[in-house]
Amino acid sequence: MTSRLSFEPVSLEKVRAYGRRFFETPQKASDYSLVNLWGWQPMYDLHWAWDDPLVWIRQHHPEALLWAPVGPWETVDWPRHFRNLNLAGAVFTRIPESLATTWKTALPGAIEMEPERGNWDYLYLSEELVTLKGNRFHKKKNLVRQFMKKYAHEYVPLDADRIPDALALQEAWCTWRDCESSEVLDAENTVIKRVFGAFSRFPGLLGGGILCDGKMIAYTVGERMDPETLLIHFEKGDPEYTGVYQAINQLFLSHHADEFRFVNREQDLDHPGLRKAKLSYHPVDFVRKFRVVVHTHG
Repeated sequence: MTSRLSFEPVSLEKVRAYGRRFFETPQKASDYSLVNLWGWQPMYDLHWAWDDPLVWIRQHHPEALLWAPVGPWETVDWPRHFRNLNLAGAVFTRIPESLATTWKTALPGAIEMEPERGNWDYLYLSEELVTLKGNRFHKKKNLVRQFMKKYAHEYVPLDADRIPDALALQEAWCTWRDCESSEVLDAENTVIKRVFGAFSRFPGLLGGGILCDGKMIAYTVGERMDPETLLIHFEKGDPEYTGVYQAINQLFLSHHADEFRFVNREQDLDHPGLRKAKLSYHPVDFVRKFRVVVHTHG
């Protein structure tokens, strides 16, 4: 299976080449941002194979699975491609809906697809998250107002000079949340520090922070996913400050509201608390993803 593909660990040596392939991908999911691929590479043991015009991705941990290929899907002869790569029996994860349905049409009877709800990306309207208008957002807006009134603060862009401040907050946050006792939080902390360490290597990364008395009490990191969508990767705040999360979310987006129509806030990974929090901001849609099993050649 895929024996003619030459896989190697995801690296930063092909940042711009991968960026072009990602740009050409018809339906973009947060998993395939290079920030996420490279950041989580050690956790999932992620490898890629460059097979023009596609970049194939494979994880080896905690189980061996293929991810969606990245590139111009609409130009690919899928039945021929699947035959050439001997993909009968292959199992894929995190397949965006448009690709899964394309495969199902191109390979009739060969594709079994099952929703992976925990991997669905949450999509929001940028304007709604900035204005927080209406009863739906009353609690959020009230918390932002409380924060603004209660704390003398300064919003700052998160550039290379501010990374040490963000790292200090991240370290403190992990102490508050006892990251070492949680496999998920410990892994995320490792990823955040890994990305901060290579912050300037990623084109299109954006960030913002809130300072109180010169100390960073919140930060957020995002990137331009496509011309209309801002992808939020990380968001952390000091829990001693009421409304800090609502404030950093609103302030960061308000500085970029004219640039983006949509905000992608990634998945909830089937975590009940995370799902509740993401739903509380009233998503307008999802990037639905599926687990796909290939039963026969098309």
